[in-house]
Amino acid sequence: MVQTIGNPLSWGAKALGGAGKTASEVATHLGSQPDAVPHAQTLHMSDIRAALALGWKDVMRFRSDVLALVIVYPMIGFALAFLAFEQALLPMLFPLAAGFALLGPVASIGMYEISRQNEETGQASWGSAIKALRSRVVGPVMVLGMFLLVWFMLWMAAAFAVYSVTLGPAMPESTASFVTAVLTTSSGWSMIAMGMAIGAVFAAVVLVVAAISFPMLIDRPVGLPIAVVTSVSVARTNPVVIISWGICVAVLLALATLPLFLGLVLVLPWLGHATWHLYRRAVRFS
Repeated sequence: MVQTIGNPLSWGAKALGGAGKTASEVATHLGSQPDAVPHAQTLHMSDIRAALALGWKDVMRFRSDVLALVIVYPMIGFALAFLAFEQALLPMLFPLAAGFALLGPVASIGMYEISRQNEETGQASWGSAIKALRSRVVGPVMVLGMFLLVWFMLWMAAAFAVYSVTLGPAMPESTASFVTAVLTTSSGWSMIAMGMAIGAVFAAVVLVVAAISFPMLIDRPVGLPIAVVTSVSVARTNPVVIISWGICVAVLLALATLPLFLGLVLVLPWLGHATWHLYRRAVRFS
């Protein structure tokens, strides 16, 4: 049957209907027993290059679907930037932009499903991505997503505390005075150093806990505990590769936010698909 423009509304309604199942049913799937046991595999730097190449290939093949899924995120970036300036919260603009790295795994759920179905059937679409929010996925993904949201809020609180003890607590009078204070004073450089150190800790936790667990939850009904433990195991088995992957993600996201967040339109789907392909190399089921 030919798909019509009205179908995204019906897909969304079906997804919301599935998400509205009883709490007891959703909770049941948090600890689902897998049909196969996951094992962490040894990764190499070549796996990062291959994952990025395959991820970009997926972006090009499914670009209409993927870009539609992520177009909202640059809009959110604009809103965050506007809020920061309007509410005299200029010092929080960079932490807000950096926070995309903490919420990235949640934003990439649709891309994981598109890549999964492409591997399985050779085709995928927006509808199939939304249908990924079935009952066995909703519960674990919601809980892990809530953790990332809380983690993001804690990061914002930590960033504000860093500003308060260095350049604050008063808000800057203008953008020029803030930039001058950051780049030409010892307090400004202290803020940069402290912020980067604390931010690295927050990002490392997300990388270790969520990088593998999110695509695994989309792929198989393994349950949240097993997904998180496996993600941690992959990081412990491949510390250099996982750290390198984290640096790669951070650099690409940073570059994507520079042109008023517009780069996120391409970078978010690219990293989402690439993460799926890295997961496929990082975990073996038996």
